This record gives sequence, C-alpha cells and structure tokens, in this order.
Amino acid sequence: MSARDGGVGGMGTLGRRQRFENSEFTVRIYPGTLAEGTIYCPISARKTTTAAEAIERVIERLQLDRTKCYVLAEVKEFGGEEWILNPNDCPVQRMMLWPRVALEHRPLSGGEDYRFLLRQKNLDGSIHYGGSLQMWLQITEERRRMVERGLLPQPDSQGDQADLCCLPELNERSLLDNLRSRFQQEKIYTYVGSILIVINPFKFLPIYNPKYVKMYDNHTLGHLEPHIYAVADVAYHAMLRRQRNQCIVISGESGSGKTQSTNFLIHHLTALSQKGFASGVEQIILGAGPVLE
Repeated sequence: MSARDGGVGGMGTLGRRQRFENSEFTVRIYPGTLAEGTIYCPISARKTTTAAEAIERVIERLQLDRTKCYVLAEVKEFGGEEWILNPNDCPVQRMMLWPRVALEHRPLSGGEDYRFLLRQKNLDGSIHYGGSLQMWLQITEERRRMVERGLLPQPDSQGDQADLCCLPELNERSLLDNLRSRFQQEKIYTYVGSILIVINPFKFLPIYNPKYVKMYDNHTLGHLEPHIYAVADVAYHAMLRRQRNQCIVISGESGSGKTQSTNFLIHHLTALSQKGFASGVEQIILGAGPVLE
C-alpha cells in the first residue's frame, strides 16, 4: 500500500487534519448596545463551532437576557451590508476567508472592516439594529481609543481577575482559566500580589509607547491594568522614598521573554529618571544586555 493510498503518509495527513480541526481560534464578537461598556467579547471556537454555539458562549459570558433571541452577523465593509449567519454556519470557517490583515485585527484600506456583530432579533423576525451600523462602529472605535488614553475605565473584564489573589476560588483550573481568558483579550500581564506574571504573545502589542510611560508614572500598584511599567515605577519611587537599593527579579524558561521584559523595564526606568531629556544611558545599558547574558 502506497502512502497516498492511506499508508503511513496517509495517516500523517489525517492526523494533521484532525489537529487542525481541533485547533482553537479566538473569535471577536462585538455586542454593541446589548452590553454597555464591552467593546468586544473574545470567545474560543473551533472550525466546527456553529454560530448558535458561539452566540450561547457570548450570552453566558456577558450574562445577556436569555428571554431574547440573538443572531450573529458578519460585516465585510465599514457601514456596509450585514450577512446574517444561519445557526449551523461556522464563524471560524467564514473568518478563514478574510484577508490576513483582518485576522490580525489591523485596519484595511478602502473602508473595509471585517468583524462579527451580535444582533437582537425581534418577535416578527426582523433584526433590531438600534441605529446605523456606521455610527455604532464609530462610537465603538472612539470608546476604545478613550479607554487606551485612560479617559474611560477599562471595559468590564467579564469575570477574569487582574490579580490572582482576588479569585473567589483558587485552584489550578481557575488560575489557568483566568490567565487564558486574559490572554485571549490580549492582556498578557496579571498580578499575584506584587508579583507580575507575563505570557509571551510572540507579537508586538502597542502598550509600550510614551503614553503608557506617563500613565504608569507614580501610580499605586493595582489601580491600573497590570503592566511591567507598573513594576518598574514602584521600584523606582521606592528607591527614591526609602533611599535604598531595589531589585527586580525576572525569571522564566527559555523563550519566555525575559530579555524583552528587561528592555521594557530599562526603558521605563530611564524615561522616569530623565523626564524627557535625551541621553545615551538607555542605549548603553541595552547594548550591554547581550554581553551580560
């Protein structure tokens, strides 16, 4: 029997296909006015997960009114037509037809805007939109930008905790579920008291610019979303206040992001010490990193 007739090679292909079918994807669903304060709800879904199952997960996570009927709509253009998914349609399969930049949640040229919307269905079978799609998307984008600038509070975390010490039930499952939920929302930092857990996203996140340096300058640990800048800030001001040396221990396996975390710490510490004055101190310290390692 040859490989392409179903021998060893055929079993390998079947195994890869099964692993792909069982792979989990993160699907962002935008509930709009159905859940005030929530920009989007990320859920885990497989290639075979149906729209009905995805809606059920959103309802459970956002604690929506179960007496009402909801549908999932796909949008492929900013302010354009919505395609209502049938209950048996699979959102992940629809996502796989999107451009790569849309899957990475980056803006596309030409006004295209790929996303899934959660809509409420009226008793007569019509869809309750609650305003034009274009206006709703603009309000959502403005809300997201204001949250990033610190002008609005962070959206409700939908059950996850920024500090694992605040978990109502602490065990291995709840701890891992909390970390997984935050990671799917691109929240890679989580506190354990004064300890910071970091999960390497293996991609760049726009949370290390001067806006965040200013946001975490001289703040109390835990008042803002966990961040490595917060740890650096607490150590810096503790050094000034107590007039004693401070130490930050970075630990992790190979590839966990220790070197990059060190660079972020140094960046924030030099920014605090210089207060905007240009200096070559940061580059000298960063350049010595590989030699020290």
